[in-house]
Amino acid sequence: MFTKYVLPVIALALLIFAVVEVTGSQKPSAPVKPVIEPPRAPFAETVAGSGLVEPQTENIAIGSALAGVVIDVQVKVGQRVRAGQELFRIDDREKQAELRYRQAALAGAQAELSRLDNQPRSEEIPPAEALVAEAEANVADMEDQLKRTRELASRKILSDQELVTREQAFRMSRARLIKTKADLDLKKAGAWTYDKSVARAAVEQAQALIGQTQTEIERLVVRALVDGEVLQVNVRPGEFVGAPHTQALVVLGNVDRLHVRVDIDEHDIPRFRPNLPARAALRGDPRQTFPLSFQRVEPYVVPKKSLTGDNTERVDTRVLQVIYSIDAREQRLYVGQQLDVFIDSAAMAPSSTPEPVPSAGTTLSTK
Repeated sequence: MFTKYVLPVIALALLIFAVVEVTGSQKPSAPVKPVIEPPRAPFAETVAGSGLVEPQTENIAIGSALAGVVIDVQVKVGQRVRAGQELFRIDDREKQAELRYRQAALAGAQAELSRLDNQPRSEEIPPAEALVAEAEANVADMEDQLKRTRELASRKILSDQELVTREQAFRMSRARLIKTKADLDLKKAGAWTYDKSVARAAVEQAQALIGQTQTEIERLVVRALVDGEVLQVNVRPGEFVGAPHTQALVVLGNVDRLHVRVDIDEHDIPRFRPNLPARAALRGDPRQTFPLSFQRVEPYVVPKKSLTGDNTERVDTRVLQVIYSIDAREQRLYVGQQLDVFIDSAAMAPSSTPEPVPSAGTTLSTK
């Protein structure tokens, strides 16, 4: 009785239960609405690209021309700076000591040049003139003695040897007179022109060395070259900075007017033309869109850079970079923020269809 009636009923019930479960599990699940709607192209035909917000001046990476220890940082992130304003300063004590040494060397060179320019000293002339007078008197005395010696020698009172001695003494006195007169003329003439030229060159060299040291001291104070906003500060007092630097010490940019750098895939380049209408959608809120104005094309197709910043990642995509200005007065945008950019390729003027180019091996018929 159980095998004939009850067992088939149980099997039938299990079969119905299995069919119901399988049918229920195969029902399509309800669609899940995304948290953030993806951006939608506002144009019928679109060239799309990824855009990156950047300052009008682009990101200006500030470094130091000279290595040293940073002793003072004058700016903070978000601060507005003017051209010429100090950003940070490097220890300049060694250069200051070198400047004082070279200033002392300049003072010595200038003193030497002044000494040569003021020759002869008025106090030096009278002693030289006295030496000339003394030499003249000595010549007169030697000449008188020589005259008397000749008279005595003619009368055989003095020997010929004595006469020769007197003649030599007279010649020596005349030579001494010539020398003292020449020394007097030399003193009156003052310093030699070429000695002054050498001293003047030494002064100019010392001045140039001082200028070099002053320039290096000025280079130890890093200043902003353009008006802008401090976007990043990567240096602190006490840190040693070398040259060249592994990263920018300070990043500046003029954010009064923002630009968007758009990467257009090389496959979309034939459909791109300058001055086409374009709009950008905000990442995270695609409902916010911004009109873009074409600025320029950087006509060098470059490998696409990964936005992760990992320098080990390799890509084989090449992109054309196009710069647009963005009107974002109602929404604050930040440098480095990503945007989805859509360019209306349907607005491109139709071009004439080029004639087909025959492939290799095709025979052209002539009529």
